[in-house]
Amino acid sequence: MRLLNSDAKAESRNQDAAAEWKEAAQESATSLTLLQENSPTNLQNGHLDFTEQEIKKMPKEYQGLFTRKGGKQRHIRFRNGVYEIRMRINGVNISASSKVRKTAIEKFIEKIKASETQITHIPTTFTAFTLFYFENFRKRKVSEKTYKADMWRLKRHLTPYFRETPLKKITPLDIQKFLDRYADEGKGKTADELHSLLNLTFKMAIAHNIINQNPLATVFHMQHETVSGHALTRTEEKKLLAECSKEYKTDFAIALYTGIRPNEYKTVRIEGEMIVAVNSKRKNRRIEYKRIPISPMLRPYLDGTELRLHHPQRIRDQLKAILPEHKLYDMRTTFYTRCKECGIADAARDEMMGHSLGRLGNAYTDLSDEYLIGEAQKLNY
Repeated sequence: MRLLNSDAKAESRNQDAAAEWKEAAQESATSLTLLQENSPTNLQNGHLDFTEQEIKKMPKEYQGLFTRKGGKQRHIRFRNGVYEIRMRINGVNISASSKVRKTAIEKFIEKIKASETQITHIPTTFTAFTLFYFENFRKRKVSEKTYKADMWRLKRHLTPYFRETPLKKITPLDIQKFLDRYADEGKGKTADELHSLLNLTFKMAIAHNIINQNPLATVFHMQHETVSGHALTRTEEKKLLAECSKEYKTDFAIALYTGIRPNEYKTVRIEGEMIVAVNSKRKNRRIEYKRIPISPMLRPYLDGTELRLHHPQRIRDQLKAILPEHKLYDMRTTFYTRCKECGIADAARDEMMGHSLGRLGNAYTDLSDEYLIGEAQKLNY
């Protein structure tokens, strides 16, 4: 019985080997026919076409990659009796090989399917690609506020102009005309912002192998001169606090004597001897707080431990009614100026302003509350 089973297994192995040999022989015969009969159209320097039947076996979404005007692209290489298939699909390298053509193609198709999680269908027109970049990359790198502002600029300025123009067809002249229009209208800041977004978008398009060069490289753009604000004079400071409505005195005192940004007003609170607020300029998505000691200039305007500032627009309206030449952000410039005039140490001033000290400075600087409170006592004039 064991001998019979052994013979049966041996016969089965022989049949399998014969079948594999027959398949290989058929493939070799087919290859030889292709090489001998179709060499003018199907063979160039050892490179072969996929047949229509082979292309139909590919996943439908990728079949278009293997055809082109004027004939099929040659992706199969026949060398030293081996079929090699190599392709780069949207940044992912895929390859397969075998002495049997059918087997090489089957391996290649399986590798495409296995790599589908890495292969992203990347749009190549301006609006579609920019939205793809914003949603998948930019959203992760900037704050929510910056992302919303960028999306507004995209929809308000960029997409109405470039629409769904293929990225490869956007020329430096197209961009030059676009940016010049804003510069001619005196909208230098807007031109800077749009130039920056375009530059980031085209760099990302290069990274995704959609274009080879950044069209902005030859575009002339002069950065407009940024005006951070004008500090109030001490006379204007007194006038503002004397003439504003009683309910707004705390608002202006906080703005003048802490340097907090208008978009941070809603987060302001009192903790002991410190004014605490969320620092809106951090881009790592972590919530970080700035802490500003209650200085001698601020203390008279605080009543208790509760703070509830008005909406920035209402505070802005009050400011315009008294000092029409100033804007709300000038309060921050005023605080920075007074800190310098009163001799507050640079490190303490930057900590209170919420400035970044750079990666190294942020990692190794941790000023104590006692030190900051001591420095804030100098803000007394």
